[in-house]
Amino acid sequence: MEKNNHGTKEKTEFFRMLPGVDTIMGQEAVLALCDSFGRDAVTAAVREELDALRQYIRIGEEEEIRLALERFPEILPVKIKEHFIPTFRRVRNATGIILHTNLGRAPIGREQIHNAISGVTGYSNLEYDLKTGKRGKRQAHYAEIISKVTGSEDAVAVNNNAAAVMLMLSALVKGKEVLVSRGELIEIGGHFRIPDVMEQSGSVLREVGTTNRTRISDYENAITEHTGAILKVHTSNYKIVGFTEEASVEELVRLGKKYQLPVLVDLGSGVLVNLERYGLRHEPTVQEILKKGADVVCFSGDKLLGGPQAGIAAGKKEYIRMMEHHPLMRALRPDKWTVAILSAVFQEYLDEARAISQIPVLSMLARTVQELKEQAQKLVGLLREGKFPGEIMVEKSVSMMGGGSLPGEEILGYAVTISPDGISCEMMTEYMRKMPVPVVAHIKNDKIWLEMRTIGSEEIEEMAAELLNYFMANVCGNRTHPGRC
Repeated sequence: MEKNNHGTKEKTEFFRMLPGVDTIMGQEAVLALCDSFGRDAVTAAVREELDALRQYIRIGEEEEIRLALERFPEILPVKIKEHFIPTFRRVRNATGIILHTNLGRAPIGREQIHNAISGVTGYSNLEYDLKTGKRGKRQAHYAEIISKVTGSEDAVAVNNNAAAVMLMLSALVKGKEVLVSRGELIEIGGHFRIPDVMEQSGSVLREVGTTNRTRISDYENAITEHTGAILKVHTSNYKIVGFTEEASVEELVRLGKKYQLPVLVDLGSGVLVNLERYGLRHEPTVQEILKKGADVVCFSGDKLLGGPQAGIAAGKKEYIRMMEHHPLMRALRPDKWTVAILSAVFQEYLDEARAISQIPVLSMLARTVQELKEQAQKLVGLLREGKFPGEIMVEKSVSMMGGGSLPGEEILGYAVTISPDGISCEMMTEYMRKMPVPVVAHIKNDKIWLEMRTIGSEEIEEMAAELLNYFMANVCGNRTHPGRC
C-alpha cells in the first residue's frame, strides 16, 4: 500500500511538471507555427498533445515518463506540425502492383497535369461555347478526342465504370430483359456486382448458359418479346480455365442484328494499346471490340488506360445521345478536373509512341528487366554508401498489374531487399510509412521488398536520401552522422 501511495505521489509530481498552455503558446517556435496555421488551431493541437502526455503519465513507467517530459519541449513543434499534414498525400509505391487500388490506381503523368491545370485554376469554358457565346456541353471537351482514338461514333464519360454500365442500361433498356452469361456475372471491388448494378438501372437480368460454358444458342433460345439487349461482360479480374466456351462478340453482333437488339460490352479495364508487345497476354482493346460491331463499349479511365477515375461509354451515336439526355447523367457527370485530365490523357493516345512514354502505367509496363536491375543496383549502392543498417540485396522479382486487370499475370523485374539490423521488418515498414514521402513496401521471406517497376528512376536518389536521413534520425537517433544502430 505504501508503495502505491509513493507511486501516486510521483505521478502527482509528474503532472505538476507539465507546462501550461499559455507558457507553451509564448514559445518562439510555437509562435512561428501560429503564423503558418493560425493561433486557434495551434492552441487546439497543443491541448491535444498535453492530454496525450497526461495519459502517458498515468500508464507509463517512471523512467520513461521522465524521458518523455524532458523531450516534450523539443518534439512539441514537430508534433504540432503533424496535426496539419494533409491526410491525402503522395506516397512511393514500392509494392510492384502497378494499379494498386489502395494507392489510387493509375498515377497521372506530369505532362497531363500540366496540360490540364490551366483550365482548372481559374474560370474555364467548361460549359460555354466560345464560338457562339452560348451555353455549351462539357462532353465537347473529350467526346471527339475519345472517338478519334477508339473509332467510335460518339462517347460520354461519368464518374466510374459501374456508373457507366448503370447509365447505359437505364437509358437503353430500362424495364426490359438483358441477356448475360452466367459465367460473366462478375463482382468488382467493394462488393459491387453486375446483378446489383443491373437492378439499380431498372433493367431485368436474364441469365443464359452455365458458369463455364455459354454458347450462342443459349442467347438465341432466351430471346423473347421482353428482351431489350445483349450484354457481354469481360471478366478482367478473374479467369475461368479448363472445359470452357463463350460466345464471341462477332457472334453476338450477328445475333443482335438478326433480332434488332443492341450488343453492349462492359470491357472493365479500358486498354487502348496491344499489351502483347510487352510480353503480356492478349487483352481486348476498346478499338478491337468496336470494330467487331459492338454498339456500346464501357470501360474504366483509371486502370490500363492510365487516366483519372472515370467510366467511359463509346459507341453508336444514337445510343450515346440517349445516355447523355438521361436524368442520371446529371448525377453521374464528371467534374472539371476529370474532364481536363481525361482530355489530356486521350491527346497522348493520338500518337501511341508518345502515350507509352508519357502515361505512367504504360511507361512502367514498357520498362525492361535490365533497366530495373540497373535501377536496383543504383539504390543498393546509395544505401550501402550511407551505411544503412542491414543487409541490402538486388533480387529478381515479379510485379502484378492489380486493379482487377490481367489476373494472375506475372511481370518479371527486380527489387531491392532489406533485412534490417536492430529492428523487425514490420517495425521498419511502419517507419517507412511515416517518412516525409511515405514508402509503401511489402514483406516476404523475412525481408522488405522495394519493387523497382513501380518506382520511377527519377525517384531513386531522393528516396535513398530520405530512407537514410529518416531512418538514422528516428531509429538510430543520429541524423548528421549515419551509422549502424
